[in-house]
Amino acid sequence: MKQNIESHLEEKRVFKPSREFTKKAHIQSFDDYKRLHAKSIKNPEKFWASEASNLLWQKKWKKVLDWKPPFAQWFVGGQLNASENCLDRHLNGPRRNKAAIIWEGEPGERRTLTYHQLHREVCVFANILKRNQVKKGDRVLIYMPLVPEAVISMLACARIGAVHTIVFGGFSSDSIKDRIEDSGAKVVVTADGGYRRGQTVTLKQNVDQALKDNTQVKRVIVAKRANIEVSIKEGRDVWWHREAEYVNADCPAIPLDSEHPLFILYTSGSTGKPKGILHTTGGYLTGTATTSKYIFDLKEEDVYWCTADVGWITGHSYLVYGPLANGATCVLYEGAPNWPEPDRFWKIIEELGVTILYTAPTAIRAFMKWGDEWPKKHNLSSLRLLGTVGEPINPEAWMWYHTNIGGGRCPIVDTWWQTETGMILITPLPGATPLKPGTATLPFFGVDAAIVDDHGKEVGPNEGGKLVIRNPWPAMLRTIYGDKPRYKKQYWSEVKGCYFTGDGARRDKDGYFWIVGRIDDVLNVAGHRLGTAEVESALVGHPSVAESAVVGRPDEIKGQGVVAFVVLRETHKPSKDLAEVLRKHVGNAIGPIAKPDEIRFAEALPKTRSGKIMRRLLKQIASGATITGDTTTLEDFSVLTRLTKSADE
Repeated sequence: MKQNIESHLEEKRVFKPSREFTKKAHIQSFDDYKRLHAKSIKNPEKFWASEASNLLWQKKWKKVLDWKPPFAQWFVGGQLNASENCLDRHLNGPRRNKAAIIWEGEPGERRTLTYHQLHREVCVFANILKRNQVKKGDRVLIYMPLVPEAVISMLACARIGAVHTIVFGGFSSDSIKDRIEDSGAKVVVTADGGYRRGQTVTLKQNVDQALKDNTQVKRVIVAKRANIEVSIKEGRDVWWHREAEYVNADCPAIPLDSEHPLFILYTSGSTGKPKGILHTTGGYLTGTATTSKYIFDLKEEDVYWCTADVGWITGHSYLVYGPLANGATCVLYEGAPNWPEPDRFWKIIEELGVTILYTAPTAIRAFMKWGDEWPKKHNLSSLRLLGTVGEPINPEAWMWYHTNIGGGRCPIVDTWWQTETGMILITPLPGATPLKPGTATLPFFGVDAAIVDDHGKEVGPNEGGKLVIRNPWPAMLRTIYGDKPRYKKQYWSEVKGCYFTGDGARRDKDGYFWIVGRIDDVLNVAGHRLGTAEVESALVGHPSVAESAVVGRPDEIKGQGVVAFVVLRETHKPSKDLAEVLRKHVGNAIGPIAKPDEIRFAEALPKTRSGKIMRRLLKQIASGATITGDTTTLEDFSVLTRLTKSADE
C-alpha cells in the first residue's frame, strides 16, 4: 500500500501583486520575503525578540526562549499586560480619538468606541470584576453575543490577570457546563440575550440551565442587550449596568509575567471531549501583533473587518488582540450574513468603507450559492485586501471571491493556522507573494514548516504527507489545560521533535503548501490515499455546485468507497443525470480512482458554529451508523435530521 497521500489537482493560474499595492506594502517584493524568511529561520530568536520589542514591556525579558520539548517559555522574566498593549499605549497620540471598534447590531443599530472610550469601559469593567472578588489567575467564563461588551470583558480580564474562557453565544447549556467544570471558572459574564437571524437567543436562560447543580460559580454578571425578561438569582446574579454605578474608571493594568495564562479556549477533541487550549501573554501577543501587521498590511487609515465571533480563536487573535495591539479600527457585526437579506455583509462594507475583509471559505461558498446579484448591488471599491481562514479554500471559491468581491484588484491572503498555533503560520504576504488560487503559499517569518512521511522523513515536491512545524513559535499553545500527558501525546508524539498539525499537505515545485485535509479524513481507496479537500475542490469546480463534503465508507473490495454530500447553487436542481455528470467531472479533474461511488444531494451540510463541516457525522450517516459523540457545537440540528432521514429513504 502507498504510504503518502496522493495529490492530483493542478493549479496553473498565478496572480502577482499589483505595483500600486506593492509600493505601499510593509514587505515589497518576493525577494525581500525570501531573504527575511531565511534570516528568521537561521535565527528565529533574534527575529521574534525584534518584533516583541514593538510591544510595551513593563520589564524586559532575560531570555528569549526556554525550550524543553514539548514545553516552551518565551520572553522569560519579561513582564507586560495585553490590555495595556491594546489600549493604554495608544492614548498618548492621535489614536486616542481614533475608532477602535465600530459595532453593528443585527437589528441595525450602530455604536463606535474610540480607543479612549474603550479604555474607559475596560477599566470600569475590570473594577466590576474586582468588586465581585475576581483575582489574578481566576478563570472567568464569557458567554456573550458579538457586542462591544464581549471585547470589553476580554480586555478587562487581561487587565487584572484573570484568565478568560469564551464559549460562543450559539452553544448550548451543556457546552457551558462542561467548560465551567474543566476550567474551574468561578464567575460567568453573559447577557440577557442576543440576536441571530431575527430571533432572540436566550443566553441568560442557557447559563441558568448550565448552573442548575453548580456551586463553584459565585457570580453571574449580566449585560442588557435584548431587553428580555430574565430570572435573577439573589446573591449570585448581578446586572452589569448597576454594578458600574459603584466603581470608577481608574484601573491601572497590572504587570504580568510573560508566561502568565491569558486565556483557555476549548476546541473539539476527536473523542468528543473538548480540549482546553492554554495560551499565555507575551508570546501570544507578539505572534498575533506581528502577523496582523504584515499579513493584513495594516495601515493607520484601514477599516478592518474580521467576521469571526470572539468565541473562536480567529476572534481572539485577529478581531481583538492582534489588530488592537496595532491600533487598528475593527468592525464587529452581531448577526448572520443573510439577515434580513443575503447582502448584509456587502451593505456593511459599502456603508462603513471597510478596506480589509477576513472571512471563511464556508461563508464564501454560501455567498456563491446565494448568487452574484447580491454583491453587485453594492459599491465594494473601498476594499483593498481580502483574507480567508478556517479551512482550505478551493480554487473556484477563491476565484469567485477575487472577482466578485475584490473586483479583480485585491490580493487574497489565504491563511493556515489553528486554535493551537494561536497565530497564522502559513500565508501569503500581500505585497510580495505571487498567489495561486487554493494554496496558503509559504511559511510566515520564523516558522519552519515541512511535509514528512510516516517515518518523519521530508518528502519531495508534489508528494503528499503530514504537515509538521519543526521549531517553536511564540503564540504556540503551552499545554492542554490540566492535561500535560494529552498535550504531549496529541501534538508531539506522531513525528519526533515536531509539532504535528493533524493536516495532510503537499508542496508544489515552487514550495507552496497545499492543505489536502485532516489526516483523519484521508481516504484509502484501492491502495490510494486521497485527501478529501481535493475531491471537494473538484466538485465545487463544477458550475452547479456551491459546496461539498466528501467522506469514506467501508467497502469490501476497495477498502473505502467515496461518498460526496453536495449542496447545489440555487440555479440547479438535484437529479440522477447531474449526479453522473459530477462523478465524471471528478474523474476528469483528478482521475478515475477519485470518482465518488455515491453523490448525495443535500440542502445544507452539518457545520459547527464557526463554519467547519462536521465530517465525523457525515461519515456516520454515509456508513449507516448511529450518530454518536459530541454534537453540542452543531449550528443547526435540523440539517442532521434531514440528512439522516434522506439516508434512510
